[in-house]
Amino acid sequence: QVQLVESGGGLVQPGGSLRLSCAASGNIARLNSMGWYRQAPGKQRDLVAEINSGGGANLADSVKGRFTISRDNAKNTVTLQMNSLKPEDTDVYYCKYRAGYLEVWGQGTLVTVSS
Repeated sequence: QVQLVESGGGLVQPGGSLRLSCAASGNIARLNSMGWYRQAPGKQRDLVAEINSGGGANLADSVKGRFTISRDNAKNTVTLQMNSLKPEDTDVYYCKYRAGYLEVWGQGTLVTVSS
């Protein structure tokens, strides 16, 4: 089993920054991918950014140049640094761990961008 613990999120003004972190524990596969998705009420959950254990990253076009994703393989953590936040970035953000056919989701953390 794999467990995810998310931290970060909250309320920030437009143009501000937030950092989301996610720590995985349990039976962690050597080859895995971790990342962040976001979801608004009534909408599908969309990829924000993901990074694999080799360091290869994929970011949604809407966040390129503003968000960066990084990971610490020794600590099994992934961090999403969000800069230049916009009101449209307001969503619940979910951490995801994937290894082979196994997918594990975090409980979600709310990010609100508002003045």
